[in-house]
Amino acid sequence: MFKRGRHFSKPRKKEAPFIQGKLSNHHSERLSPALDENLRQIHARIGENGDVINREFLIFGKYRGAIVYLSSLVDEPSIYRDILKPLMLTPSHDKDLDVPCQELIDMIWGEYLHVSKGKNISEVSLILESLFQGNTLFMVEGSSEAILLDTRTIQKRGIQEPQTEQIIRGSREGYIEVLETNLNLLRARLQTPDLRITIKPIGQRTKSKVAVCYLSGITNPELIDEANRRLSKINTDGILDAGYIEQFIEDYPYSPFPQVQNTERPDKTAASLLEGRVAILVDGSPFALIIPAVFNQFYQTLDDYTERFIIGSLIRTIRLVALLFSLFIPALYVSIISFNPELIPTEFAVAVASGRAGVPYPAVVEILIMEVSMEVLREATLRLPQLIGGALSIVGVLVIGDASVSAGFVSPITVVVVALTTIGSFATPAYNAAIAVRMLRFPMIILAGMFGLYGMVIGMLFIVNHVLNIDSFGVPYLSPFVPGNKQGLKDSLMRAPLWWMSHRPSHLHTLDNTRLSDNDQPSTDSVLQPTREER
Repeated sequence: MFKRGRHFSKPRKKEAPFIQGKLSNHHSERLSPALDENLRQIHARIGENGDVINREFLIFGKYRGAIVYLSSLVDEPSIYRDILKPLMLTPSHDKDLDVPCQELIDMIWGEYLHVSKGKNISEVSLILESLFQGNTLFMVEGSSEAILLDTRTIQKRGIQEPQTEQIIRGSREGYIEVLETNLNLLRARLQTPDLRITIKPIGQRTKSKVAVCYLSGITNPELIDEANRRLSKINTDGILDAGYIEQFIEDYPYSPFPQVQNTERPDKTAASLLEGRVAILVDGSPFALIIPAVFNQFYQTLDDYTERFIIGSLIRTIRLVALLFSLFIPALYVSIISFNPELIPTEFAVAVASGRAGVPYPAVVEILIMEVSMEVLREATLRLPQLIGGALSIVGVLVIGDASVSAGFVSPITVVVVALTTIGSFATPAYNAAIAVRMLRFPMIILAGMFGLYGMVIGMLFIVNHVLNIDSFGVPYLSPFVPGNKQGLKDSLMRAPLWWMSHRPSHLHTLDNTRLSDNDQPSTDSVLQPTREER
């Protein structure tokens, strides 16, 4: 579908325009001067819909007119107040008004309608699309041109704290399902004319609005071109969530590792745009997509930057240790118990052997049974209502685990290993990255059960080789480790002080590489330090 692994080079100065998709695949019929014929034609195309409202009335008491709208998508009080009321009242200074139909349309739009957005239109297919987007159609007898008025209103929930990205210190605002509100949250954090937002409809039937956001003067134009190219190739019936877009534009769909980052947080989106990335928002989805994405991004949170760099580095290190626990501890346990028990101390080996006495399965089968059981329990807890799900998790961990050990199905050390693995996977901030680690855990266990430590090494080589061979929108997935970059390594395993990170990531090839001036270094002199005379 798309060209894989297409790398973008040093930036060009010219920005490519956004590629607009066609709204219709055929030439539509046009309105006629007869109002009744237009109404009949529109209702024939719409079909039987109970929320379609057709209101005919006299304009200024002498001209026939009509409005058509869908009551489920519009703000009806504003239609009565801003459209019907001004047009049905005869203006005192124009009692003998007598103008041609086209001039009447222009006069009404320029002087009487109290709606901020609208446009003239004559194609029936475009009228139908606009009606189902929440617009109101206004027609006049004798005119083959109508006016589409923006009267859309969408029911929405309030802005709440994101549920999938909990932080200790930072903003409590998260995206919702309305694109205009999400763009408002983003612009509130980037109050600059350099923030560019281009919107296009995607989906033959849903016509979902997709917004591409970037900072002009920072983002590489070739990255913008590539994002627009991939979006323009999407040809599907509907886009119901940002996840649909992600699956169409990613480079390696068969890889377990995500190549597009998603977030519910507008502050995280703003930070990514300031680095030179591109954000994609979809109407109807509370998630933004950030491209390109590298491996290191999925294990970082805003807490790493809102806290002092020492604390942020410690938290990030703990998170990476939890990642290693989640991926390698079960396979290491199986390989040592099955093939190399001499690697563990004698006292501990005796304790493990006594705990495994009576267990009817080999270690690899035992660990696989427990891991599958934990995955089933995790999925059941996720899908149940919150109150019931919390009770189920406690029952599953305490009762089922204790009963399994007492019955001799599993050993106590296996329960400990699985518990450490599960807790380690919970420490991964990104849900899709955590799923990738959970998927890779099972082949690692099987290889360890077949070949011991050699199997673990083989599995690690396969994983590292795969990660080295994938990229996201031309950016190597292991950047800034491979290829190595000194500036990027300051924000990788450890988080350096903010004043050390004076340049944007080099692998993004931004137009403006500097984000911190030399004068922004912190001062070590205290303003309260006494002078020599005071001492």
